[in-house]
Amino acid sequence: MKFKAVLSLLVGVSMLGGILSACSSSNDSNNGAAPGNGAAEATVTEAGQFPIVDEKITLRVMTGANPAVEDFDTNEFTKYFEDLTNIHVEWEIVPTSTVTEKLNLALASGDLPDVIMTMNVTPEQQALYGEQGVLLPLNEYIEKYGVNTKKMFEESPLVESTITSADGNIYALPAPNECYHCSMRQKLWIYEPWLEKLNLEMPTTTEEFYEVLKAFKTQDPNGNGIADEIPFSGAPQANQTSTLTTSVENFLMNSFTYAPFTRIYVNDEGKVDVPFNKDGWKEGLTYLNRLYSEGLMDPQALTRDAAQLVQLGENPDVPILGAASGPNQSALTQLNGSSGRWLEYVAVAPLKGPEGVQVTQYDPYQVAPGQFVITNKAKNPEAAFRFADALYDREITLRSTIGEPDVDWRWATADEIGLNGEPAVYMDMSKFGVTQNKQWSQTGIAYRPNSLRLGLVANPDNPLDSILYNETKEKYEPYRVDVETVLPPINFTVDQSSEIADLSKTIYDYTNEMMARFIIGDADINAEWDQYLATLDSMNLSRYLEIYQEAYETYKSATAK
Repeated sequence: MKFKAVLSLLVGVSMLGGILSACSSSNDSNNGAAPGNGAAEATVTEAGQFPIVDEKITLRVMTGANPAVEDFDTNEFTKYFEDLTNIHVEWEIVPTSTVTEKLNLALASGDLPDVIMTMNVTPEQQALYGEQGVLLPLNEYIEKYGVNTKKMFEESPLVESTITSADGNIYALPAPNECYHCSMRQKLWIYEPWLEKLNLEMPTTTEEFYEVLKAFKTQDPNGNGIADEIPFSGAPQANQTSTLTTSVENFLMNSFTYAPFTRIYVNDEGKVDVPFNKDGWKEGLTYLNRLYSEGLMDPQALTRDAAQLVQLGENPDVPILGAASGPNQSALTQLNGSSGRWLEYVAVAPLKGPEGVQVTQYDPYQVAPGQFVITNKAKNPEAAFRFADALYDREITLRSTIGEPDVDWRWATADEIGLNGEPAVYMDMSKFGVTQNKQWSQTGIAYRPNSLRLGLVANPDNPLDSILYNETKEKYEPYRVDVETVLPPINFTVDQSSEIADLSKTIYDYTNEMMARFIIGDADINAEWDQYLATLDSMNLSRYLEIYQEAYETYKSATAK
C-alpha cells in the first residue's frame, strides 16, 4: 500500500509538472514566435533547400547513448550534416540504462532540450504532453516543409495513421525501418560448432532443445576440460517498449502459447488479448523452471543487461554460451568481431511444444514511432522540423546509418540484383555493429522502406543482411501468425492515456516479477497460479484490455474510411 501511495504521488507530481510547464509557456508565443522562446533566431529557407537556415543556429538534442558511436560531437556524419544544414547540434547523451527515467523526468519537469530523439516517446506521452503544449504539433510543418515526410507517407501508407494521435495531431516523427528480418524478431540463436562436435541434430521440439542443452552442459563441447559451458542465457527487456527480444521467454514461450514480445495481440474473436494469463503461459514458465532448476539456464539470465549478454557470447578464452534469443546475432556476439563467432551462431526455427504449438510473432508495422519530438523550448521549430525532414532523404539516410558514399556504401550498378530478386539500389560495404565515428548507427530518424532494405546487393564479403534474410525466410516465415492477430500501433486519447499508463506499468511490473519468481522457483507455480490470476484481476486487467479494445475499434474505423 505504501508503494502504491508513493507511485500515485509521483504520477501526480509528474502530471502537475507537465501542466505547469505547459501553462508557463502557453502565453509566450507572439506573432509566429516559437512557444516559450521568443522570435526565431534565423530565417528558414524554402522547403527542400540547403542550407536550412541562412545563419548558423544551435539545436539542443537529447538522445540515448549508442555503443556503436564513438563520439556524436566529432562524428563524421554530424559534421557533414552541420555543413549541409547550417545547424550545429549540442548533444545531451543519456546512458542507455536511464533513458526511460530521464525522458519521464524531463517531460514532467519541463527541463527540456529543443529536440528529443531516439528515446521512444510513447503514444501516451505524446497525447498527454501534446495536449499540454510541451510537445509541438507538427502537422503544419509537415504541410509546409515536409518534402521527404510526405514522400514517406505516400510510399508507406501505414506510417501516417500509425503516428497520428487521437486528437488528429502528429507530435512525433518515426524512424520507419521496413526490415524483413525484424518483422519476425523473436528468434533463437544456437552455437552450431557445438552441435557438430557433439553430433547433435538441430532441435525441432522443446524436448529436443532440452536434450541439446543437457549435452552442452555435460559433454564439454568447448573442449577445455572445465564445466564452464552456459547452455542457455538471456537478458530481460529493458522496458515495456523495448524490441530487443533477449529475455528468456521471448522465443520459447511461442511453443506453448502465442506470446509476441509486445505481450498484447488480437485473438481469434477479434478481441485485444494478452498471453500472460493463459494456461500455455503457465506451461511455458514450468518448462523454463525446468531448465533453470537443472542448471541448463544461466542463473543470471534474469538480471543480465544486454551488454553483458554480448560479453558472455564473446568470452575471450573459449566459447561458453550455447544459445540465447534475440533479433539477430548482435544480441549475443559482436557483429564482424575478431572472434568470428557471429557467423557461428545460427537461427533455430520455432520449436514445437508438447501441445503442438509452433508459431512466431509477426509485425508488419515497422514504423518505430516516437523517435523525434520538438519541444516548446525550441527557438526555431521550423528549422528543427526541416532538420528532421532532411534525415528522411535517401542519400542522407544511407549516410547516417551506414557512412560515407563510395567508401562504406555505393549505389548499385545496372546489372546488380537485390535481396528481393529485383534491380538493386545500393551495396553496403561497411561493418555493422562495430564502434566507429563515421555515422550515427541508427540513432536519429531515417526512412528505410522495403524498396531500400531489400534493394541491397548481396555481398559475400559482408553477408549479414543475406544471412538474416535467408534465415528468416526459410525458418520463420512458414510459422508466422496471420496479420489479423497483430495489434497495430494504436493511439489513445488523453483520458485513455492517463488511465492506461498506470494500469500498464502495474501489470507489466507484476507479470515480470512473477515470471522471474516462477522460473527460479521462488514461487510455486502450481500452488500460486490461481492467486497470480486473481492478483491480475485485482489490478484491473479487464479495464486495461477494455481501453485497448476501445482504441483498437477507433483505429479500425479511422483506417476503414
